[in-house]
Amino acid sequence: MTDARSDAWDTYAQSKPQRRQTNAKGETTWFNWTQYADHGPGADVLALNPGDTALDLGCGSGGNLAHLATLDIKAIGVDISAKQLGKARERWPDVDGMELHRGEALAYLGETFTIFDAMFSVFGVAWFTDPGLLLPIVHDTLKPGGVFAFSQRPPVEGCYGCQASYIPRGPEDDPAIVKRWDYQPDIWCSLLKEYGFPEVTATVLPAPEKDKRTTGTLLVRAVRGAQAQPF
Repeated sequence: MTDARSDAWDTYAQSKPQRRQTNAKGETTWFNWTQYADHGPGADVLALNPGDTALDLGCGSGGNLAHLATLDIKAIGVDISAKQLGKARERWPDVDGMELHRGEALAYLGETFTIFDAMFSVFGVAWFTDPGLLLPIVHDTLKPGGVFAFSQRPPVEGCYGCQASYIPRGPEDDPAIVKRWDYQPDIWCSLLKEYGFPEVTATVLPAPEKDKRTTGTLLVRAVRGAQAQPF
């Protein structure tokens, strides 16, 4: 697969260390929505039950997926980066119920026959895909009443819609460039309702008080309606 985005995320993967072996509670798996350690809500946001099927859109090195698998969730992840998936397989070789796919998320969603109980994206595909393309296909592959949730950095004031992210490479190389989509919480709510998610919340979680950084995390949670949408 030749895709400038896969090269960009392979570069990003090389710059990021593996997830810690344990968190502050001593747990070997855990779910994290924010960019801060041991902070924010957990997997309960997805309202999953044992035996349900969840899809991680941009699963990276698989930490959240591994945690869901330990809860007896069928945890499926898709990521465009071979290096990220390699890190996932290296870290979680013995976790049952975890399934990884390399590919572009829209293509995967367009080809799968699975209807998911929940889908989620943590600083992943929901941030880096045109919502006009992503939301209809998420709606169509999510069960009625299923949860779609995602987190990302909040938008910079005045910088809304499609933006550019630059991922540093070597000192003699230009940075890799990927597009991202930034909107205010109320705009995300409007977009999701337009595409068949009548129940939506969008909240900026503040940074932990003990952290010197102050940027919060935008967490959006939407529930799919019962009716099909005439897109």
